[in-house]
Amino acid sequence: MKRLLILTISAVVAIAAVTGIAAGAGYATHPTKVSTHKTKLGTVLSKGNGVTLYLFEKDKNGKSACSGACAKNWPPLLTKGKPQAVAGVKAAKLGTTKRADGTTQVTYAGHPLYTFVLDANKPGATKGEGIDAFGAEWYVLGTNGKKIEKSGS
Repeated sequence: MKRLLILTISAVVAIAAVTGIAAGAGYATHPTKVSTHKTKLGTVLSKGNGVTLYLFEKDKNGKSACSGACAKNWPPLLTKGKPQAVAGVKAAKLGTTKRADGTTQVTYAGHPLYTFVLDANKPGATKGEGIDAFGAEWYVLGTNGKKIEKSGS
């Protein structure tokens, strides 16, 4: 199962490199909205459009450890200006961190936030939950700022 997942992620990276479809997160042009969305794992943080957000356990001290191929598979949630809290998100937990490329990434409770390419921008999709990739595991976040683990993880 893990081998299939790694092969799938590798294929996505290869396709993205050739087509440029998933060329990372791009650059934000406005303040980013962070919301919540109900999923099979419970209520999780999401982009304003319902796309699930993840934390990366390799990140330390509010700094991202995900770049290059990692950021192509797990695009960082970027913002221009102060991120905005909506629909159950605690504004006091929202923040930002500077990435190595100079862009500003949104954080929640000190965790840099990411989306996952295999969620295909579908609201409520959680295909990245519990995946061990790029040196650590990935988890969705609850509004309390803590990871949510699916049963049996």
